[in-house]
Formats: sequence, C-alpha cells, structure tokens
Amino acid sequence: MSEVKISAEPRTEFGKGGARRTRRAGKVPAVLYGHGEKPKHIALPAREFAAAIRKGGANQLFAIEVSDGTQVLALPKAIQRDPIKDTFEHVDLLLVRRGEKVTVEVPVQLTGEAAKDTLIVHDHDTLSVTADATKVPDHLEASIEGLEAGTQVTAGDVELPAGVELVADPALPVAAVTAAPTAEQLEATLPEVEEAAEEAEAEVGEETAEAAEAPAAEGEETAEAKTEA
Repeated sequence: MSEVKISAEPRTEFGKGGARRTRRAGKVPAVLYGHGEKPKHIALPAREFAAAIRKGGANQLFAIEVSDGTQVLALPKAIQRDPIKDTFEHVDLLLVRRGEKVTVEVPVQLTGEAAKDTLIVHDHDTLSVTADATKVPDHLEASIEGLEAGTQVTAGDVELPAGVELVADPALPVAAVTAAPTAEQLEATLPEVEEAAEEAEAEVGEETAEAAEAPAAEGEETAEAKTEA
C-alpha cells in the first residue's frame, strides 16, 4: 500500500468544544503518538482524509506534514465516526518507521463461489497480522470456490502476502459453508416466525396499555387527595 501525503495543523483547543470547532472548520481532530514521543494533537483536512480512507482502507499509511515542520509516518489506530452523518469524529494515529513491524487488523474478503445450494456464514471479517508498516495489505483473500456444505475456512487457510505473518489463532473460523434450507424447511418454520411476531406485537400492546393506564391512575389518586382535602 502506497503512502498518502497529507498536511496537518497543530491543535491548541481541546475538549468537546474545541473538537466541535475543529470539525466545523472542515478538519478532523487527531492525535499522534508512539515511539515514546509525547502525544501531539493535530487537525487533518477532513475531505482529503476521508478520500484516503475510502481508497486505501482503515490501514492506510499517511506521510503527515505538520505546519510546524514535523514530518512523520503514521497508521490509523482508532477511527471514531458519526454513525448518522458518516463523518470522522476523531482519529488516533500511531507513529511508525520504515521497516518497522506493526500488528494490525486486516479485512478478509471471500472469493469464488461455494457449491450449489449452500449458504456462507462469514464468522470473522478481519484477521490480526504483523507486517512492515509500509507494506500493510489493504485486504486478505480467502477462497470458498467449490466448497461443499459442512466445510469451514480457518485463519490458517488464508493465503498471506510475502512478509505478512498471522497473529490470530490459525484455528479461528473465518467462514463456514452450510446447506441452504429447502422450500419445505422454510414453510415449516413460517408458522413459528408468525407466532413469534404475534407474541411480540401482543407484548408491545400490553406495555403501551400499561403506560397509558399509569398517568390515569396518578390522576385518580390526585383527584381523591383533593377531595379529601
């Protein structure tokens, strides 16, 4: 994965208020740390950072040039997003050096097609590996081509690029191939699903009725108290 050059500015405002003002200015609050260095608070251009993550993934390597003259290489360690706006709230960046080994979580993509009349359960979509900080793969691939029902793909089955070593347990399940349900099986489970849905609706109705009765009961108690007074 090639590094992406990105500019940054030192950040002097901290806390929720400072972070909000940074985001309103079109920047992402971030912190650089690692190698025993004192954490450095910076602001990254939101648009450029988002474009780099979309293209290179969460393990994109950044060559960061801070306006105070600091130049470093860093990998995202933790990215906080707004789930509604789909914007970046904050980024933790780990300082790295060329040739340094780092441990990262890399996405696993399933390739190929399993045998007919099967379903695929993707148990783990990332794997922990070690790699050169400047050569972290953007994804790993696990083949399910032609696999029959009852077959399982484990972390040890995933082919790793040169220089990448598996940290996760080789027995960790990545994907499982199961038999697809038949039409008869689906029809047999349909009444159970409908019954469960009816029970859930009944429970919601009872809770709503109880909630409506509570204010009414409180009103009656208040009225009785006034009458007695």
